[in-house]
Amino acid sequence: MAVAGAERSGSPVRACLPGMHIAYVVVTIVVALANGYAAVLNFADAESVRVVADEVRVSPRWMIPFGILLACGAVGLLAGFAVPVLGMAAAIGLVVYFTCAVSAHIRVRDPKVAGAVSFLVMAVGALVVGLGYHNHW
Repeated sequence: MAVAGAERSGSPVRACLPGMHIAYVVVTIVVALANGYAAVLNFADAESVRVVADEVRVSPRWMIPFGILLACGAVGLLAGFAVPVLGMAAAIGLVVYFTCAVSAHIRVRDPKVAGAVSFLVMAVGALVVGLGYHNHW
């Protein structure tokens, strides 16, 4: 399905949909900031992180490795502006990470799963706009 005028000048490759660049940049930056903030909370051993870890029966010793994964996801999303495959890999990694987080909440029947679900939705959003922007559908 071609969009009228959606080809780059002199190139047979279709350009992204109008407005997709703005969506890609905004969503990627917001998701990177949110995950960077979550990583800092893990590194700082924040009370809110400890409470959630206790509720889902995850050992506190996992908070630093989880923080590293979140920080790598945030940095990878931003690196995706220069190297798109890194951004896609980071977004996929965050989707997997938060799918596991949601499943950990469901496993213990934690009613406060909304935080993990919201981060999962953001990660999926970053992946979708990245794929859309880079025409990987």
